[in-house]
Amino acid sequence: MNRAYVDIETTGFSPYRDELTVVGICLERGRSHELVQLYDGNLTRKNVLAALDGITSLYTYNGARFDLPFIAAKLGVDLTSELDHCDLMHHCWRKNLWGGQKAVEFQLGISRETEGMGGIDAVRLWHAYKRRGDEEALRMLLLYNAEDVTNLAHIRRRLKVG
Repeated sequence: MNRAYVDIETTGFSPYRDELTVVGICLERGRSHELVQLYDGNLTRKNVLAALDGITSLYTYNGARFDLPFIAAKLGVDLTSELDHCDLMHHCWRKNLWGGQKAVEFQLGISRETEGMGGIDAVRLWHAYKRRGDEEALRMLLLYNAEDVTNLAHIRRRLKVG
């Protein structure tokens, strides 16, 4: 089965007022994993669809309420019409795993290099990159997003979903 895990970074909660800054995609084809991160000039509808070519199942955490509507509003693509979508948050709730993705990771013993970082840090890093050209801020933002998206695969496997 060809799976993809998707997580986004934004400058806020509203797809109508705020900016979509990064779309992270972890592609899982058999035992092979590939990380795709789209931002700036390469963050386009065409590139998102190209990255997901051949994928049958899409996994997110709270993606039904946040990530996928944001992508639809900003890039004009409804990924749920193209792919089977599984929001892992609901599977976590069934196992009494509450909170955001990072809280669930902690409960499951999944570690991360960017421990302690959150969405507000992602916004701050994006602004540092865009306003000052801070490449280290971009590197940290992409690392944060990479851990978000790759840890979705760990959560899916620990919960034995799909």
